[in-house]
Amino acid sequence: MPPRVTPLTDPSPSPSSRRSAWLASGPGGEPLGSAFLRLFTEEGQTHLAELELTVHPAERRRGVGTVLLDAAVGAARGEGRRTVVAQARQGSPGDAFLAARGFRGVLTLTYARLDLADLDLDRVRALARRPRPGYHLTAWAGVVPADLAETYAASRRAMDDMPMGETDYGTVVWDVERLVAAAETIGKRGDALHTVAAVDSSDGTIVGFSELVLPAGGEGDGQHYGTAVLPEHRGHGLALTMKAQAVLHAHSLYPGIALLTDTAEDNAPMRRVNDRLGYRPTHRAVEYQLDL
Repeated sequence: MPPRVTPLTDPSPSPSSRRSAWLASGPGGEPLGSAFLRLFTEEGQTHLAELELTVHPAERRRGVGTVLLDAAVGAARGEGRRTVVAQARQGSPGDAFLAARGFRGVLTLTYARLDLADLDLDRVRALARRPRPGYHLTAWAGVVPADLAETYAASRRAMDDMPMGETDYGTVVWDVERLVAAAETIGKRGDALHTVAAVDSSDGTIVGFSELVLPAGGEGDGQHYGTAVLPEHRGHGLALTMKAQAVLHAHSLYPGIALLTDTAEDNAPMRRVNDRLGYRPTHRAVEYQLDL
């Protein structure tokens, strides 16, 4: 008997997306797997949907994943999307499942971990304090201060040329309203957003940033969200300095947690930054894409 698939709707859409979900259950109502489809709604990404599909290990190879995938892909088509992306750990059952169902690998990511208990504190302090002539750092918690909001929004174009392989990810258009909404969303779930920014000392404009999200109460892992420098200001070591400062901030609050980061395999400069700070690779993941 094929699994029963029940459609669900996320009651709390974010400012930039909304989600649909499906639950697969057996004859007795026992859960077998689930699928979540994130539909992006902001300008520049309305062609895109992101899939997360999970099947209980004991229920794999029985058609559960296929039924859930058909439901999610059908919904994406119904919404007029042209691209569905999904991610799987390299070498995992999900990796093989996506590849066998028409998805193609478009990007490889390296995941890395830094245990703050093992941090070489003197080394990271030296990296954070290294002079960067013509620049200085500033930092804030949560929502960007009003006097920095416009220049911070303008600096977000530093992410536009980050390596994305062949992913049809579109363009993320950042403005002050979107920055504020993103920071507020993190705060509402109880986590803490800490941002370090590099400032051009000649005119006071922000030219780079590094975002770190720390778990509520220090229970769990921290996560780097993004580190980038505007193209015209690269080559001065700003990314390393900003990320080092963020690591020191995390260590001052929660010296026993770990920080996680993921970087495109092709992004050699950022991988070198991670290596110098002491991050150690844990695994690789493949970003898959289905063209509808």
